[in-house]
Amino acid sequence: MGDAAHVPALGSEVAGISRSEIVAAGKVIQGRARLTPLLESGTLNARTGGRVLIKPECLQRTGSFKFRGAYNRIAAIPAEDRAGGVVAWSSGNHAQGVACAARLFGLPATIVMPNDAARIKVAGVQHFGAEIVFYDRRTEGREALGTKVLCERGGTFVHPYDDPLIVAGQGTAGLEAAHQMLVRDIVPDVALVPCGGGGLVSGVTIGLRSEFPDIDVRSVEPVVHDDMARSLAGNQRVAADEGAATICDSLLPPQVGDIAFEVGRKCLGPGLVTSDTEVLEAIAFALLRLKLVVEPGGAAALAAALAGRIDLRNKTALVVLSGGNADPAMLARALAETNEARVGRA
Repeated sequence: MGDAAHVPALGSEVAGISRSEIVAAGKVIQGRARLTPLLESGTLNARTGGRVLIKPECLQRTGSFKFRGAYNRIAAIPAEDRAGGVVAWSSGNHAQGVACAARLFGLPATIVMPNDAARIKVAGVQHFGAEIVFYDRRTEGREALGTKVLCERGGTFVHPYDDPLIVAGQGTAGLEAAHQMLVRDIVPDVALVPCGGGGLVSGVTIGLRSEFPDIDVRSVEPVVHDDMARSLAGNQRVAADEGAATICDSLLPPQVGDIAFEVGRKCLGPGLVTSDTEVLEAIAFALLRLKLVVEPGGAAALAAALAGRIDLRNKTALVVLSGGNADPAMLARALAETNEARVGRA
């Protein structure tokens, strides 16, 4: 990891977010978001040579960590502005988080989604009563269309990742995991967190570092869509290759957010990448050995651990499974294309 100068002191603020904002978000979402457990697998420990603790946000309300940030953000909308409802754009997990949170507050929600979004995610948004405006991600830009919808209909925009209230909400997963480790007298060496726009990894980093200032936190992205890794390596924010194909549909924002990059350049170690083949193995491992349903993007950090993208021998690692909204066809593909001998025995 980086030198000590890059590790923020306990309780310090990074990109306008500190432990206090995350604690406040935790109070807002308490009783609404689920407290997800820390899990451990002997098979996974044996495969990695270390001790790996799983934070399964795939068990979170709406099937991903996104509910945490969405609820925290919508809760902050002034009462006089709530009648206009909310507008968001997302490939699915943020969409479901916003739709669910808006329903809990009794607000209308309009979500801009790609027309090739996973069916399970579209169904989830519809289940919570939000209106969907579809677009073609090959020929249309979601931000331009979302801005048009916002101008025409009004309401409050709920950003998928680059908003302090969103990041603080996602950070509750990190602070929650830190407290779960503290009560078990566990001191983690490293944490692996999937990264799309970076709201999760930035929030989790601040949450974890507030209790474990020396922890080495790593972002994990698809090898073909590694804008955070490249941004960290070059010390400047770079755009992703939007033409790149990957099964990790939840990790495909055009560029990592400003907040995430600011947190990343000060607090993260070098970014990690993982291939679709490794992700499929991780999905199969989670299903067969952890008994968890995990979607491709949600399995990225586990994939990096299983593939040895970082050496975890004799280390204690936290691995975040960020989402579980996988279509049955994707689960079937993972099982069909994965050699069970590689998955190992429970």
